[in-house]
Amino acid sequence: MESIGGWYEKNNHDAGEWYWPGQERPEPDRASEILTGLMLFRPLLRLLRFPLAFAMLALAGTPGFGQAASEAQLKAAYLVNFLKYVEWPGSHPTLTICLFGRDSLGHHLAAYEGRQVAGRELRVRRVSGPEQLADCQELFVPESEEARFAAVLRWADKLPILTVSDGDRFLHDGGAIALIRGDGRLQFDINTDAVNRAGLKAGSPMLRLARQVSGGSR
Repeated sequence: MESIGGWYEKNNHDAGEWYWPGQERPEPDRASEILTGLMLFRPLLRLLRFPLAFAMLALAGTPGFGQAASEAQLKAAYLVNFLKYVEWPGSHPTLTICLFGRDSLGHHLAAYEGRQVAGRELRVRRVSGPEQLADCQELFVPESEEARFAAVLRWADKLPILTVSDGDRFLHDGGAIALIRGDGRLQFDINTDAVNRAGLKAGSPMLRLARQVSGGSR
């Protein structure tokens, strides 16, 4: 397979893991390859002023590609790709994205369920209380649940869970990643203090690609 911008090389290993220059890489699914390639070229993304153009590039190869892609589809793609840039303590045979509240992403995330992400099977499920967070690696809390940000973040406090929202106040309330829309495209901010508090490690490529990094480390 041809490399994306010279960042990746061919290899014959199992699909699912992402590798950087000088390392071998597996053959990922087309959607993940395109989205990750775009994330690596943030200067190029600055030129993509139309959200639909960005969404269609990012989602090429996913079910429904060729139709008008929505912002919700793009947010779902970001949630999946975040899993490839974060390290969790211990070993897990699966990676589970948990959805809280009245979100609009469940339908779009269903298209990824069962796929291999970083060598593990992706699962998606809904949660409504703290007792259901035990096997979550990522927790999405939508902007529509802003009044409950603080309460839900208390549930996840010190658990190895990457917390994500599309709400502007999420990082202020102690969340790890906020999906932000600006300049006609979707970006993300990251709070490294929240990531570290959860016992997680965000990869340096992820930190470089963030629009803004707050906290004690970068």
